[in-house]
Amino acid sequence: MENFLSVILEAKKMAATDYVGFTFFVGCMAMMAASAFFFLSMNSFDSKWRTSILISGLITFIAAVHYWYMRDYWANFGESPTFFRYVDWVLTVPLMCVEFYLILRAAGATKSLMWKLIFLSVVMLVTGYFGEAVYTDGSGPTIWGLISGIAYFVIVYEIWMGGAAKLAQSAGGSVEKAHKTLCWFVLVGWAIYPIGYMAGTADGQWYSFVGDFGLNMDVIYNIGDAINKIGFGLVVYQLAVDSK
Repeated sequence: MENFLSVILEAKKMAATDYVGFTFFVGCMAMMAASAFFFLSMNSFDSKWRTSILISGLITFIAAVHYWYMRDYWANFGESPTFFRYVDWVLTVPLMCVEFYLILRAAGATKSLMWKLIFLSVVMLVTGYFGEAVYTDGSGPTIWGLISGIAYFVIVYEIWMGGAAKLAQSAGGSVEKAHKTLCWFVLVGWAIYPIGYMAGTADGQWYSFVGDFGLNMDVIYNIGDAINKIGFGLVVYQLAVDSK
């Protein structure tokens, strides 16, 4: 309770122009609310959808906890909490990939599809962390960012045109519709992260023009997280509702 009150007090002392702190705080509250919604709605659905709703709640709950710590880190040090952010992503993004498997399981999706997407997401995140926080000199951010981007586009290919797409097409109906919506989240929503990556590693790199627009890495990431993680869960929730 004391920790919660301390966060509230920090928010009251937040400068009016502290957009980073504001998005951390709002993101934390939004993720908490989404988690409560998903967890409390689980028993409203058949057992085949409860795991999907549970995963949706876990995604937003994990993010809420990390946003709590990231907001505190930002308030105390005024620095981007890169490490905590990537710990959050390495837990939540693979779970988002699991959602594809869960909604396509009835159409014949195998665990090999799930593990393939998980593996690609981990490669995307680990190499992204290397470029943003470890190998930050010279061409390091560009090389590691390229590897991360390749993994991302392989995921995009798999869900839009690969095995996952074919399974969704064969399932048809609300499953295909939900799958396509999640695909758009990955294609458009997840594209926010490379933009944030480039904004954060733009010094001296070939994509230095990104920094010229005054884009703040943390604001970009925070907006992307709120849209993608809550949005993913709402798509799965709507699918469960349509399947009643």
